[in-house]
Amino acid sequence: MASKNKTIYICSECGFESPKWNGCCPNCGEWNTMNEEIISTVKSSKNISPINNYEVSKISEISDMDEIRFSTGMTELDRVLGGGIVKGSISLLCGDPGIGKSTILLQICEYLGKNLSILYISGEESARQIKLRAKRLNVTTDNLSVMCNTDVESIVEYIRVNKPGLVIIDSIQTMVLKELASSPGSVTQVRESTNMFMHCAKDYNIPTIIVGHVNKDGNIAGPKVLEHVVDCVLYFEGERHLSYRILRAVKNRFGSTNEIGVFEMMDEGLAEVPNPSSVLISGKPKNTAGTCIACVMEGSRPILAEVQGLVSTTGYGNARRMSNGFDYNRLSMILAVLEKRCGYFFSNCDAYVNVIGGLKLDEPSSDLSVALALISSLKDIPIRDDTLAIGEIGLGGELRNISYCEQRIKEAERLGFDRIIIPRINMKTLSDNLKGKIEIVGVRTINEAFNASV
Repeated sequence: MASKNKTIYICSECGFESPKWNGCCPNCGEWNTMNEEIISTVKSSKNISPINNYEVSKISEISDMDEIRFSTGMTELDRVLGGGIVKGSISLLCGDPGIGKSTILLQICEYLGKNLSILYISGEESARQIKLRAKRLNVTTDNLSVMCNTDVESIVEYIRVNKPGLVIIDSIQTMVLKELASSPGSVTQVRESTNMFMHCAKDYNIPTIIVGHVNKDGNIAGPKVLEHVVDCVLYFEGERHLSYRILRAVKNRFGSTNEIGVFEMMDEGLAEVPNPSSVLISGKPKNTAGTCIACVMEGSRPILAEVQGLVSTTGYGNARRMSNGFDYNRLSMILAVLEKRCGYFFSNCDAYVNVIGGLKLDEPSSDLSVALALISSLKDIPIRDDTLAIGEIGLGGELRNISYCEQRIKEAERLGFDRIIIPRINMKTLSDNLKGKIEIVGVRTINEAFNASV
């Protein structure tokens, strides 16, 4: 067989392939992301016989027994995974540098090491560095083995011979296939390395966890096919300089993607936060204008968060609008509704919105709490400390229907709130026994909500 090399250019952001170099990727529009890759093409003979080692099974003959799961020892992590790590699955854990990916994986080794032999493969740290971090995290299990190697073929061969109970690869961007001429972390290397680890996990029924890097936009670095190959994709969210971390599943073939896990970074590693609502609102100032409590649904879990608004007279020609933890465009829409429909003038005022604890409020039900915090700061009238407000704001100044209303009310009652303000339309769907436990105020407009909250 004759072989020759072929040069192509692959976008590091989206994986688009082009026979020639482009300054701007024709597919995703990113600049300076086309990297040169050299691939070998092999001319196959026409006389090669077809491969007949395929296996076909009728769906009625396939076993439907429940999958085998291993608990990680962390309730919050098990919740996101759907009950634990599934045997033979391959999971991808991503997040910003320093967010705690390697930390949480090393922590679960202490619990999983009681029943499983664990192989920790590191391409970024030395064995001594891993030992020092394990000592700081009090990881002392004898079933944890460390391999500092980046050669994919030798790693797969070691797994095939020794068959560990769990494999952790940190990280996929450092793995290398020697047959490929491209550099580590390139689209081709990441794609082919992940495919080899995937086949190894499925063939030998070994659960595998892969650590992945993210790019400047917060997306997974490498080809998009990386997310399609794995069974579970987990994102670690949070600011490096804040202590709280949120673990979210964006893909899970063995469970729901609606659950989140909340952790706090401590000196001894990541600690679980089983009741994040009480933590996020614990430092709320008393009798202070410009603060309001919101309740958002993170999956099936209601979480209370403190929203702060600050309105001050602008010292510039144009008023400034800034938001932290809340969508900037939605903030502009709420300010326009407050000025046009409700008579509150923000044109000559700077407006700032901040969500305490690093939480991001993406749900429309937090609109009302943001609006009340801004009105409270503008008029310098505090909102009652025992009051919580939820509701989506329409462009006509009306409050729209929200989902999971009863779950939010129960969470507010559990944390000691005496009054909750909801859209009037949601009053029709509430059960009678719920109305007597906490004061529920149904309102139609923003002005009614503010009058009921002071």
